[in-house]
Amino acid sequence: MTTVDFVAFVERLADLASETLLPFFRTALLAEDKSAGGPFDPVTEADRAAEAALRHLITVTFPGHGIIGEEFAPVQIEADYVWVLDPIDGTKSFIAGLPLWGTLIGLLHKGRPVYGMMLQPFTRERFSGDGKSAVWRGPSFDHETSERKLFTRPCERLGEATLMTTSPLLYSAAKLESFRRVEKRVRLSRYGGDCYAFAMLAAGHVDCVIESGVNIYDIAPLVPIIQGAGGVITCWDGSDPTQGGDVIATCCKPLHDEILSLLNG
Repeated sequence: MTTVDFVAFVERLADLASETLLPFFRTALLAEDKSAGGPFDPVTEADRAAEAALRHLITVTFPGHGIIGEEFAPVQIEADYVWVLDPIDGTKSFIAGLPLWGTLIGLLHKGRPVYGMMLQPFTRERFSGDGKSAVWRGPSFDHETSERKLFTRPCERLGEATLMTTSPLLYSAAKLESFRRVEKRVRLSRYGGDCYAFAMLAAGHVDCVIESGVNIYDIAPLVPIIQGAGGVITCWDGSDPTQGGDVIATCCKPLHDEILSLLNG
């Protein structure tokens, strides 16, 4: 399977996700709570329908590949190639009618992220990367599709940085204290981005994204995009973020190292 093969195939998956999800967006959609007593963790018919459609296309096209997704059990995770899917990252925004959500599609080769895409069907944007470069595609002012390479912006001083996280409510008390040490030092802090925050970091609009307790399907597809745009992404202890956990992504290594020191202070 060549790079050209899977890049073209991810585009097919992205088209399918868009076709499946858009009819549900901004409708009277019911959401179930799968949190088992924790903070509200919604899942909708749209989540399940999109993941089922993506899994079917992967299975019939590449029957030897594995799949890890948010809504259904993993299959063939011992395979050399494993797809990682989150049909709606940001379901809370989805059910609130806000466009700060996206579909995550990633590919692991022997456990390493080699390609990823975050697509926002409503805004018709696609952010993709292979760890070496990253690209944005979306509508231009004349309504044609345009494309540009993604680069993180240089910001080596925490006092000039823009920070994002999905919600402080998702942190334990101890980890929230660590996050606040960073937050009080930055120029601007914003909440609620989910995967879109990482895309904005890759696009050069945000300097740091910090999250706690993410899963593999929340982060593995984003790793090649962040790295391809020149950013740095690790767990809070500096380790590989592919499997999830407490994750930090930044625009450059000096800022990354400073924030890691504060998080672990």
